[in-house]
Amino acid sequence: MTCSWNKDENFQKFLSLCEKATSEEANIIVSQELFLTPYFCQVENWDYFALADEITPENRYIKELSRFARDKSVVLVASFFEKRAKGVYHNTVVVIDADGEFLGKYRKIHIPDDPHFYEKFYFTPGDLGYKVFKTKYGNIGTLICWDQWFPEAARLTAMKGADIIVYPTAIGWLPSEKEEYGKSQYNAWETVQRGHSVANGCYVAAVNRVGFEPSPDGNEGIEFWGQSFVSNPYGEIVIKGSPDREEVVLAQLDFNSLDEFRTVWPFFRDRRVDTYKDITKVWLKD
Repeated sequence: MTCSWNKDENFQKFLSLCEKATSEEANIIVSQELFLTPYFCQVENWDYFALADEITPENRYIKELSRFARDKSVVLVASFFEKRAKGVYHNTVVVIDADGEFLGKYRKIHIPDDPHFYEKFYFTPGDLGYKVFKTKYGNIGTLICWDQWFPEAARLTAMKGADIIVYPTAIGWLPSEKEEYGKSQYNAWETVQRGHSVANGCYVAAVNRVGFEPSPDGNEGIEFWGQSFVSNPYGEIVIKGSPDREEVVLAQLDFNSLDEFRTVWPFFRDRRVDTYKDITKVWLKD
């Protein structure tokens, strides 16, 4: 979906898309990253901290999502700008089960700092660890956007029992780079996540925003490339969305097949954890 600067308007748009998804028999619904606002991280602006919400079961948006989940018997995964305390903010997703229960939250661990993606200005790295939520419809691992480039994050989430890893996302092209690098950039993004599906024997769902968002300071802005997709344990694309249209992207998944896949391709069995101790080091000397 696209986003305006009116949080309530964006929330109602999300609910209407959720309504459409449930009419198509969706069981698990995932939002894009920071669905209540435009992607404000294009600039460093102190005023944007006012966009954050305290994320508890009593938050008005959470209460409404819980009601919707309970009424429709669906699991909801939604991405918020969280105010944790004075001066401490996180990029956070919440998971609500199909009975409306608030199961908890995951705070984004890997925080980028690139031109037009100045997230370190706003977000403290998450401290809740990697999370998997046991829901009515399966075990959902939650990671967020920049986390999707790190195989360690996907592996640890899968090791906690994820049937599917979901990545609420906000990623796109800078217009000045699209012609030269756009195809390669998109290919890298999709390929690394398909690889996570294969290496971890699970489904991956990347849910990206769509549309062009001008930069608040008048710079070139970002053309979000949409194309939300789901990949299966063979790395095959099950479904992919439009690059520029608001829509519900619906895939039918078979979590019962994961045991057979991991038995036939026993990557977890053949891990050599005794050789991995250096993975916790920042760098290795030649």
